[in-house]
Amino acid sequence: MKSDLIYPLDSRPGVKASTFAAIQHVLASFVGIITPTLIIGGVLGLGEHLPYLISMALFVSGVGTFIQARRAWGIGAGMICVQGTSFAFLSAILAAGFIAKSKGGGPEDILALITGVCFLGAFIEIFISQILHKLKRILTPLVTGIVITIIGISLIRVGMTDLAGGVNAPDFGSISNLALGGFVLITIILLNRSANPWVRLSSIVLGLVAGYVIAAVMGQISFSHLSSVSLLTIPIPFQYGFAFDFSAFFPVALIYLVTAIETSGDITANCIISKQPIKGDEYIKRIRGGVLADGINSMIASVFHTFPNTTFSQNNGVIQLTGVASRYIGYYVAVILMILGLFPIIGAILQQIPKPVLGGATLVMFGTVAAAGVKILANETLDRRNLLIMAASFGIGLGVSMTPDLLAEMPDLVRNIFGSAVTSGGLTAILLSVILPEETSTTEMEVESKLEQSPT
Repeated sequence: MKSDLIYPLDSRPGVKASTFAAIQHVLASFVGIITPTLIIGGVLGLGEHLPYLISMALFVSGVGTFIQARRAWGIGAGMICVQGTSFAFLSAILAAGFIAKSKGGGPEDILALITGVCFLGAFIEIFISQILHKLKRILTPLVTGIVITIIGISLIRVGMTDLAGGVNAPDFGSISNLALGGFVLITIILLNRSANPWVRLSSIVLGLVAGYVIAAVMGQISFSHLSSVSLLTIPIPFQYGFAFDFSAFFPVALIYLVTAIETSGDITANCIISKQPIKGDEYIKRIRGGVLADGINSMIASVFHTFPNTTFSQNNGVIQLTGVASRYIGYYVAVILMILGLFPIIGAILQQIPKPVLGGATLVMFGTVAAAGVKILANETLDRRNLLIMAASFGIGLGVSMTPDLLAEMPDLVRNIFGSAVTSGGLTAILLSVILPEETSTTEMEVESKLEQSPT
């Protein structure tokens, strides 16, 4: 059968073709890489450190993408697996930041605690990569779908808050904020419906740029501080220290568990698009190497005070769209991202994105995360058992987040761990999946038969 790939996995395109393909991958992932950092920095009050954090997010994404493409010593998938900051960890990282804040910690204390729990949590994904094939009984598509849906729904509040102006904004909910955020949201939706595949691919980037320009015209952006920004960022390991708190660690550890499964799914999709086998020893080695690299890349990210990395699924769409699957493109993507990360002026400019503009874009992103979870659930057999697991998990997870005073009388450890929608809902899904027996078709037929025979 003839392949529709222009450049297969191990081919070496020329510099011009490679550079053009790499730019498409960077455009598809750039917003996703920096947005979690912008949100975390804004919510936790890390403004003075944001340029460095954004620079490191881009730099580490480049390093991680190179590791995935190179596949040295079995670390990496050996494919174009663009690495970027994971949205899945957002709520858990914010929870860790609030724990540090509640203890009177400043920005550097917050970053030290986030660094510690994310660094140690990466070992969980590294361990899981070696036993991934043995966890099918626990980490089922049902559990993964529930957790991803809860992540998306719980983050929508963050996007909507930014759209209205941001936490504690003096003009929160003003007409100008809602109009600006709504404009970005509508622009992204319309561009995403374009018949042009490149416009669809760049819809979020174009929406942000459009919102940025309008915000500048409205006088909401100032570049006066750029003169004080250094020309080059030097990555410094553990610049802000290293701390640990078990109650902050537990939710992060659970997300590492889930993202390992998510990454294996992304790599499987990449294998299909890149015409690689999805069965056998080579496939297993590729999956294990990719998840292992995910864990190592997240560890590297923590060393430089950025946030856990994951394999971006949107780049699979770029491969399918361009027909370029060569893993050597990953080298070019890595170099571009690292160069962008070494110049903090980029982070300083991006820091000026007004909250309503960011909120309009992230509202779509977070909704997409929730929709991805629903899509996974839609492929499951929704029998009584699975519906019960979904109902209990959504009810407990989202109920906890909607009623923050529910655990007010509990010890700090319990409140910090189970106050997270992802943790409480995810643990409920895992426990019920293990405890409740699978329903067989025979049992269902017997019940239906008895109901039909019963007197009315």
